[in-house]
Amino acid sequence: MKTVEVSAKNIDDAVADALSQLEATREQVTIDVLEEGSKGFLGLLGARDAKVRVTLRDLVAEKAERAKEFLLQLLARMDVTATVDVAVKDDTIELEMNGPNMGLVIGRRGATLDSLQYLVSLYANKDGDWNRILLDAEGYRDRRSETLRRLARKVGDKVKKTGRRTVLEPMGPHERRIIHMALQNESRVATHSEGNEPYRRVVVTAKRGR
Repeated sequence: MKTVEVSAKNIDDAVADALSQLEATREQVTIDVLEEGSKGFLGLLGARDAKVRVTLRDLVAEKAERAKEFLLQLLARMDVTATVDVAVKDDTIELEMNGPNMGLVIGRRGATLDSLQYLVSLYANKDGDWNRILLDAEGYRDRRSETLRRLARKVGDKVKKTGRRTVLEPMGPHERRIIHMALQNESRVATHSEGNEPYRRVVVTAKRGR
């Protein structure tokens, strides 16, 4: 975190100078008054400048901590005991849950996990800039992603052999994107989505002229 110490005739002037140096607003910093300052006798003898220490807040780290605390409250209401590890990567906040009964947290095909992620995102981002929130439970999302990539390759091979389009089961936006990405470089098949949420599906078709 970036910190500056500034002296001026009074606290307001010192703070204003510090904010200018940091190119920040009062809401983005913490302010510690190191010296109140004094005008001295007749404004001359014994006069002392005020001195402040102003530090840029790590707003993303603060938001990550709020997200963690809110998630722990949700888990407590579900009677689920878990630890939550937090990581911040490129302004994305990742929350990893570990503990017994993670199946209850994950739900069918990750539906409960997605719902928890949605609630935590709304809470954490209710004030200030928006940061992406990603929730996971014992590496479920990586395992699920690999399963979907295998499914995409299998369906792609089938469509190439038969020439018939294949409609997959309904999936959320994140899972549909994994399917699309897995087949985007295939020269003989194409993908698109059909239907309305929450029943929107990926459709895999053979490209014409191949």
